Amino acid sequence: MHLNKISLFNYKNFSEASFDFDVKINCFVGKNGIGKTNVLDAIYHLAYGKSYFNPLAVQNIKHGEEFFVIDAELDKNERTEQIVCSLKKGQKKVLKRNGKAYDKFSDHIGFIPLVIISPADRDLIVEGSETRRKFMDSVISQLDSAYLHQLIQYQKVIVQRNALLKYFALNHTFDNDTLSIYNEQLNEYGKSIFEKRKDFLEEFIPIFNKHHQAITGSEESVQLVYESHLFEKDLLTLLQENINKDRALHYTTVGVHKDDLSFEIDSHPIKKFGSQGQQKSFLIALKLAQFEFLKKQSGVKPILLFDDIFDKLDETRVAKIVEMVNSETFGQLFISDTHPERTEAIVKSTHQSYKIFNL
Repeated sequence: MHLNKISLFNYKNFSEASFDFDVKINCFVGKNGIGKTNVLDAIYHLAYGKSYFNPLAVQNIKHGEEFFVIDAELDKNERTEQIVCSLKKGQKKVLKRNGKAYDKFSDHIGFIPLVIISPADRDLIVEGSETRRKFMDSVISQLDSAYLHQLIQYQKVIVQRNALLKYFALNHTFDNDTLSIYNEQLNEYGKSIFEKRKDFLEEFIPIFNKHHQAITGSEESVQLVYESHLFEKDLLTLLQENINKDRALHYTTVGVHKDDLSFEIDSHPIKKFGSQGQQKSFLIALKLAQFEFLKKQSGVKPILLFDDIFDKLDETRVAKIVEMVNSETFGQLFISDTHPERTEAIVKSTHQSYKIFNL
């Protein structure tokens, strides 16, 4: 699978731009603020139906304009496909494949397997549990549409249950029978989500450890630890036991929406005890493991986006990545960098075909 070309209209800082891609390596070079990362984000947008860097869709429209369009052509399974993502102010975003609009964006997730490695990944370490849950969920969802559906349904029930708890508080009332209906639904969806996350990590963690070892070449001990209330008791019991707390706080305090994936070094949080270099190695190993996991499960080499990472990595880590390119581990690569000479030297050393776009 590879992306042939992409056209951008009023997307972020681009009024209009088109790029024809090499099947292997594509580099966007230029000064900071010129739009290199925006091209990568447009490609990410095609895969996930949203921006990696800006969750507010309307803010991806070029300032002063009314809409944006991302139009791309790709080859997959010996077929040429057209994907178009567009948004007009005041309207819902539209995602089309070969001219036909998706009813649900979730039906598109997984069609373009893609992994991004970016300085913004540091949010996975410094932000709260929601960021790490989203990472887990995005990997599983690319391969399991039923999981994504369960996740969406679970979130809907959480919203409804929380609204009911607020209603009870405002009206000084309580109806356990109505609450029980939501509890049963949460238990059903939550149990399945929990089991799939557990199964995923069982397979994912050894892949992560392998990549971390390869990048660092050290005996450094790192851990990914899945934390969930459901290791203690089933969700139905937990919801019943925490009802007084939920009523006092007006929201659901237990469940898989509170799960976390703890990032640790020597069994301590890497956020507090890891150096910048250790954190960087951890995150790159995490993303390379995501890449390998998706490739293994889907049988397709995902598109890989490297955002500004050569500026943040030492030569040893860059050499390791170049080695992986040469071993045909990766499929199509997109790289952004501020130094044209450095980028060209790196890609030339891979002995692969490439294109460099000076922005």
